[in-house]
Amino acid sequence: MFGLEALDLARIQFAFTISFHILFPAITIGLASYLAVLEGLWLKTHNDTYRDLYHFWSKIFAVNFGMGVVSGLVMAYQFGTNWSRFSDFAGSVTGPLLTYEVLTAFFLEAGFLGVMLFGWNKVGRKLHFFATVMVAIGTLISTFWILASNSWMQTPQGYEIVNGQVIPVDWLAIIFNPSFPYRLMHMATAAFVATAFFVGSSAAWHLLRGKDNPAIRTMLSMAMWMALIVAPIQAVIGDFHGLNTLKHQPVKIAAIEGHWENHGDEPTPLILFGWPDMKAEKTKFAVEIPYLGSLILTHTLDKQVPALKEFPPEDRPNSTIVFWSFRIMVGLGMLMIFTGLWSLWLRKRDKLYTSRPFLYLALWMGPSGLIAILAGWFTTEIGRQPWVVYGLMRTADASSGHSFVQMSITLIMFVVVYFALFGAGLGYMMRLVRKGPKIDEGKETNEGGPGQKRTPARPLSAADDNGDADHNHSLNKEI
Repeated sequence: MFGLEALDLARIQFAFTISFHILFPAITIGLASYLAVLEGLWLKTHNDTYRDLYHFWSKIFAVNFGMGVVSGLVMAYQFGTNWSRFSDFAGSVTGPLLTYEVLTAFFLEAGFLGVMLFGWNKVGRKLHFFATVMVAIGTLISTFWILASNSWMQTPQGYEIVNGQVIPVDWLAIIFNPSFPYRLMHMATAAFVATAFFVGSSAAWHLLRGKDNPAIRTMLSMAMWMALIVAPIQAVIGDFHGLNTLKHQPVKIAAIEGHWENHGDEPTPLILFGWPDMKAEKTKFAVEIPYLGSLILTHTLDKQVPALKEFPPEDRPNSTIVFWSFRIMVGLGMLMIFTGLWSLWLRKRDKLYTSRPFLYLALWMGPSGLIAILAGWFTTEIGRQPWVVYGLMRTADASSGHSFVQMSITLIMFVVVYFALFGAGLGYMMRLVRKGPKIDEGKETNEGGPGQKRTPARPLSAADDNGDADHNHSLNKEI
């Protein structure tokens, strides 16, 4: 069907499930740190706006965290069901790294998550804040181990191959492999940027509908400060990451650039747009800027970038896909930087919360961070092909060898179940976002918080602000 084989379906299934999964940890990482900042600001300033925002975003965090855990479990099973030969070959490295992630990050998150979500009125303020910080740290530790494992597959070192299996000989070399520091910073920063635009988009949605209050304004302000500061930093990290990839995976860079051959001693141009044709071995309709490819990738005006024709055809990744996925990621990154700069210009003119063109841009930029993460992930993973462990094991040799019919059935089942289950979860999460933060305007309340009498926000409750008990009960039953 469509010229696909069982191996192609296995790859599509893994790509489909990980594309769903990666969205949830990205927002979880950003929201966990955002919640820690909000609670810290509330403890320092006693400004109820930060407390109300904490209650609001903790609900969304809880739903997102739950979907992330469920979708993540599937990934581990696929290593055994669809990629058993890979597990047999490299399991002595990837298995312990993923186990460390469970023993450190997951247990840390699980240990403090209940206190964070349900202990608002049951423990002291400092202990509750400590629990929130521990959950935030747990998400970053999880990122550390996952990226260590995946980066080793990109740039493996610290191993020996004995009887057709990878044997670890230097765990520090395995963990801190050449691409790991750059990929860790790139992914963690991407999560913060994606969360900033998710939060900013939520605030813009409410402001465009006339819901203007201190909590909504604080959401937009904090999100735009984060975009202004972190988006340019992400561009710098991306540049260092590109230099590292050029050194260790030059064929991936050649595919990303759609660069097929060098001519004499001429510097490499930058192809802005075009259509890399894998069969014709050329990039059609190319729009080039002379010298710029060399300047960006080698930081000189005379050095050349390796070309695809310098590598055997069987070792080349699909340039058509990575060429465009990379440009989607970079294009969205430039829009993020522009949005941050525009927000600063409007902030100085006291129009940040009233400029409708800007608010519409902020609204539509909501999913931009997540789309950029997916595009970057496709660039990284497809650019590694045809290797599952770069230079050591080909993807074709890593699969379990299931039949085309078996892979077709399971792929269809995954698509149906994922869209039904996570579609419902995303719909519920967006319903919470549309409600906005609950505030007590004009009402006399106590200070609230851990150890106080103020009713805590329940993480999975979408109860109306009027506090109707029957309505609250029905919603809780629905959940």
